[in-house]
Amino acid sequence: MDSSQDSQEERHPRRENGEETEKTADYGNALSRKEATEELLGCMVHSEEEAYRLYCDYGHRIGFSVRKGKQSYFIGTKNIRTKDYYCSKEGLKYDEPVTEANFNRPDTRTNCKAMIRFRVDEKGQWTVIRFVPVHNHQLAKPGERHMLRSAKSLAVGKSGVIDPSASTESHPINGFSDTIEDDTAENSGYTIRDCYNQAGMQGITVIEAGDGQSLVSYFKRRTNEEGMFYWDVQVDQEGRMTNFFYRDGKCRNDYDCFGDAIIFDTTYRTNKYNLICAPFVGVDHHWQNVVFGCAFLLDESVASYVWVFKSFLESMGGQSPKSIFTDQDEAIMQAIEQVFPNTQHCFSYWHILKNAQSHLGSLNTSQAFQNLFTKCMQGSDSEEDFEDSWTSMLREYKLQDNSWLIDLHRFRHKWCSAFNKDTFDGGINSSQWGEVSNNILSGVSDDNTSLTRFALLLEKVVKDLRRNESEEDFRCSQTAPVRAVKHSTVLKQAAESYTHRIYKLFEAEFLDGCGATSCHETSSGGNLLRFEITMQGRGSKVWAVALDTSTMEITCGCRKFERMGLLCSHALKVFTLQNVDTIPEKYVLKRWTKDARRSMYKLAQDDSTQQECTEAELAYRNRAMQYAYNLIIKSQELEESRKIFWDSLETGEKALEVFFEMRNMHTLAAKDASNREKKKKKPSKGPNSKKAKQVPAASSTAQELIVQTNEHQYQSSQDAPGNATIGRPYYYQQAFPTAPMQPNQMYIHPNMHGMPLCTPQVF
Repeated sequence: MDSSQDSQEERHPRRENGEETEKTADYGNALSRKEATEELLGCMVHSEEEAYRLYCDYGHRIGFSVRKGKQSYFIGTKNIRTKDYYCSKEGLKYDEPVTEANFNRPDTRTNCKAMIRFRVDEKGQWTVIRFVPVHNHQLAKPGERHMLRSAKSLAVGKSGVIDPSASTESHPINGFSDTIEDDTAENSGYTIRDCYNQAGMQGITVIEAGDGQSLVSYFKRRTNEEGMFYWDVQVDQEGRMTNFFYRDGKCRNDYDCFGDAIIFDTTYRTNKYNLICAPFVGVDHHWQNVVFGCAFLLDESVASYVWVFKSFLESMGGQSPKSIFTDQDEAIMQAIEQVFPNTQHCFSYWHILKNAQSHLGSLNTSQAFQNLFTKCMQGSDSEEDFEDSWTSMLREYKLQDNSWLIDLHRFRHKWCSAFNKDTFDGGINSSQWGEVSNNILSGVSDDNTSLTRFALLLEKVVKDLRRNESEEDFRCSQTAPVRAVKHSTVLKQAAESYTHRIYKLFEAEFLDGCGATSCHETSSGGNLLRFEITMQGRGSKVWAVALDTSTMEITCGCRKFERMGLLCSHALKVFTLQNVDTIPEKYVLKRWTKDARRSMYKLAQDDSTQQECTEAELAYRNRAMQYAYNLIIKSQELEESRKIFWDSLETGEKALEVFFEMRNMHTLAAKDASNREKKKKKPSKGPNSKKAKQVPAASSTAQELIVQTNEHQYQSSQDAPGNATIGRPYYYQQAFPTAPMQPNQMYIHPNMHGMPLCTPQVF
């Protein structure tokens, strides 16, 4: 063994009984990234399995997955001499031969150079001789690291469904080590924290005789646990609770990001009391369901709907959605007109098709009728086109006297696409989406489920939806979608911006526009170009597209961007013909991007979300509380992140104190200067006036506040090495001014809590 290995042996002595060295493979759970990096080089283990586990532990701590790499052997033997382990993103996918099996596989490679190399001596000791810690990609966040592939091999046993009634006498570790039943891989990823939450949910006492009071107690407990939890209860004249509404802090954050289009579904009822369970549901940036809140309603009166809409609006800081989709109900329509006057209200397609099943009888099984009915809802380009299709449908199937269709036609402006071309729905208003939304509550309760129990089960459903979003966020941050056209700059930009699900929708439109359309330029005048686009193999329908080359503003008759927030195949065809190789920024809707949740708390003077708030202070307070809540949730998992959060709060508090101290001192100095000016202008009387004039002018000069603002006084912690991962910068200050102070100047130290230092005055 060489000298370097001897020194390592001294640093990490082996126990005499042959046990592991003091530096074990699970060190990463106790060390920070910097400490782990310093200690990893030169570390020794005793087998290939321990070497792999050592780097996997480090990778799990830092936020990356591990892949086994090359190895060399001693000459003439099969004994390993060196062994490499790489970051799982090492290399490039295009270095591998393309096969049918891996063509559609997401691209995870970024040619990352991070790696570790072990050397094995004659005694079988594995020593780290090379270590490259730098990664060229985004690392997994603490809440996502359990989804790393190599981290799954570190878990002991299987995750599954928790049985809270199981005895903990034989399970000394947290009471959860063996209280997990085998289940499918879908339940993997549960943590000990989840186990405690699940056990706490099962252990809450549900009072059958006072179920309403039990639900209120549940709301109060959630309020104590979460500062941003909101709940409201309506009582009747006799003091009996009738309607309930609640949402947690995460719902508010979700609404700020994705609350532009929502569905208010009143078709599901709790079985025990037959109350209406009405969730507010939207769609996130992965095109998945997201819940903004839930209400329990005793009846379907206008007053009940007005109350729940007002509660919802108040809980969201007075921010109304752009569009809301509901069932065909006149009470709901009247309530929305009162509470959401500026929101576009439409009937949900899914609700219309569901109601058709009970009003149209055997026609529901006729595919020809379904096609014609769907054309009336979604396939009409103009009001005249709709009326022709509607009249033809009624005449062909003899439905002129059908009362439900007559009533539906009366409100055609709330469901026909010809009347709502500019109504944003984000794809949520479709028959398929309504089915998915309704399935959220399917099977949640039975005939004996109380309100509190129902709320607990709904809480679990919401957690599952959020876990799905977290998994998609992780997949988008760690992999790249396979592009159908590898060298297309438009698709490359879309793949980098959009989430995987939205990118596939965009790619389908792009390929359809480039390969299955015919284009004819009809006219051009100055910067305005007009085109007619015909879809090949889909009839003779023509779409008109207009492009202003000076502003790159494009409009299409199909209005897909206005409704969905994605460019249509017709617009992309025109961009391609005009050699536009990047999508204009205004046509990349942030709600569909990977960064949809970033910068959501920035306040601007022209922020449209503040317009409905009567007080700017209230709006600021609400947004600041959301921001703080999000940081608390993000930092609560690790001791290091909690310390960073507290340090940021303390630093911000000190900065505010300095600001107000300087402001007060400046106000006092200005006031004193004003008073002296007034005395100077006022004529002096009496025998002492002559003496007063002999006072040097310097004595009447106002003291000047000097606050050092040179470039070295404030430095962001993000500029310092090793602090690049801190999400919010904090600042440190110099202790003394760098420039000499002049007479009549006052120096204020930024962290001063006493009286300021003054330079001597010259008289």
